[in-house]
Amino acid sequence: MSASLLRRGLELLEEPGRGKAPPPGLPGERNGLRAAGAARRRKRATEPGRNGATLKGRVVKSAVEEYHKKKAVNHLRENLQYMLKGRLVANRAVTEKVLAQNRGRKAKDQPPKKAAKKKPEGTVFTEEDFRKFEREYFGVP
Repeated sequence: MSASLLRRGLELLEEPGRGKAPPPGLPGERNGLRAAGAARRRKRATEPGRNGATLKGRVVKSAVEEYHKKKAVNHLRENLQYMLKGRLVANRAVTEKVLAQNRGRKAKDQPPKKAAKKKPEGTVFTEEDFRKFEREYFGVP
């Protein structure tokens, strides 16, 4: 966080009326401290290595290298090799138990209930019964 943002945040946290300098001409004015702070800032600005306008000593970074450094890396191949390396398979009953514990109690979290399979309805009558019926009602020999 930059110093100006930090200073601004602290100003917002202070009570109104506090933290601001009194208007000039009132007693208790501290011009001596301000002058000393300004002199310190001026001295620090003239130190060698502080001047940002020069390129001396600066290392030029390649944009391509920076792009490759920050590019997202796909770890799928390594992860798949790691996962396939271990062939330990858990017991099906144990995995079902763990999944049941992690499932919520809401209806949306419950698995769909399996419908019971209906057997195809067969006829009660046999072919012989149909022939007998035909003979009795239609007179077919």
